[in-house]
Amino acid sequence: MAIKKVTIGDDCTSCGMCEEICPEVFEMEDIATVKEGADLAANEEGIKEAAENCPVETIHVEEE
Repeated sequence: MAIKKVTIGDDCTSCGMCEEICPEVFEMEDIATVKEGADLAANEEGIKEAAENCPVETIHVEEE
């Protein structure tokens, strides 16, 4: 199943883990965000790894 949407909840602790794992999709400023226009299909493995390793489990992956 392909990833169609990735969101980060308000409880993000800004640890930077997601950006470290998958900088093609995630970026850190004050809080983590999903880059606009990021190629979700090409980075599916990294997105799932980032979500699994998020210490507060706030990365949400929606699949088709």
